[in-house]
Amino acid sequence: MQTNRFETFFDAILAIIITVLVLKIPQPTAPTPEAFLELNSIFLAYLISFLVLYNIWHANHNLFKIVDTIDNNSVWIYGTMTFVITLLPYFTIWIANHVYSIPAETMFGLIFIVTHILNVLATKAIYRSNPYNQELYELNFDSYYMSTPMIILIIGFILTYTIYIPGIFVSCLISVVLWIVLGRLLRRRGNGNR
Repeated sequence: MQTNRFETFFDAILAIIITVLVLKIPQPTAPTPEAFLELNSIFLAYLISFLVLYNIWHANHNLFKIVDTIDNNSVWIYGTMTFVITLLPYFTIWIANHVYSIPAETMFGLIFIVTHILNVLATKAIYRSNPYNQELYELNFDSYYMSTPMIILIIGFILTYTIYIPGIFVSCLISVVLWIVLGRLLRRRGNGNR
């Protein structure tokens, strides 16, 4: 399959998810700064989810600039990832309204873990379907650094189930920032610091 049509489709889905995500943010109960600040957990949850979606878009945009075709395995993995990330607005609002709820924390964390795993699998499938693309292999997304966000998420689960209930929420924020930073560093290294 040509990547330009697929990228357009995937971009549209991400744009819709981000729109739905922002529409889920309620208005302040009063036109005061205090009422606005009462929504801090909602805005933080929105920021985390937005950064995940933006990072997925940015990484795929850069990936599809150097790849012309993808195989059916990649399409199916991306389809599964699309299904998972369409659930993000639902779980974002749930965690935003119930930061100290273990079920809300668990589901929010699971969405991020599954998304991360599917993103890694999709990238590996694209590598396999483009075995002679030298520019793709120079990026080296197989770096062990890319497992760091997953380790932080697992630490968040341990914290949530032992001593600090919002541990997953906090670990999601830290891991998405690391995911973005590590992705940028690996792309720079792959592009020869351009």
